[in-house]
Amino acid sequence: MTAPNNPGDPSNTDEENISPLEAETLEAEEVVDAEADSLVDDALADPDVAADAAQAEEAEAVDEAEASDVETQLAERTEDLQRVSAEYANYRRRTERERAGIIATAKASVLTQLLPILDDLDLARQHGDLAEGPLKGIGDKLEQALKGQQLESFGAEGEAFDPEIHEAVQDLSSGDDKFVGTVLRKGYRVQDKVVRTAMVIIADPAGQPESEPAKDSDNA
Repeated sequence: MTAPNNPGDPSNTDEENISPLEAETLEAEEVVDAEADSLVDDALADPDVAADAAQAEEAEAVDEAEASDVETQLAERTEDLQRVSAEYANYRRRTERERAGIIATAKASVLTQLLPILDDLDLARQHGDLAEGPLKGIGDKLEQALKGQQLESFGAEGEAFDPEIHEAVQDLSSGDDKFVGTVLRKGYRVQDKVVRTAMVIIADPAGQPESEPAKDSDNA
């Protein structure tokens, strides 16, 4: 370590010692700070300046309150819009279901009025009257047109008896298993909606002998 040229100089022995230039700089800074504080105090002491400062603070508070109120209103409007959108979507789906139901009911009503014609065609077919000729062509065209409207027939011998779609006029079965024995009138449905039940006679399963009528005990 190199020894100072003048060990006795206060700048070399006193750590808190500052040079005259540094002292003047610090003193100037203190004067500037003091004058600035004085100016601020004087300004605040002036009623007009104080009022302006208060108004500025009040305006800032009002702006913050208005901004918070706008955010709250925006959140409420967004929630209202979402609720209205959901209600409209539900309304549209409900309206579409109701409209589809009305259309299906109207179609079924019209097709039901044509079922007697199909019954007559079935009887004519059983008697061989639809083997050829213009009546056969008319019958085929009508049946094709009704199939295009999703009208389907059901009810055939050998089907398991279902009271939901079969109307039994007589029960000739002897056990718990009941099947369609004779079809007196076909049933019809449009898609999944039954527009007319099938009129049938209930019988035992195919291959099972029919039970004999019970004998009168008085004649036994």
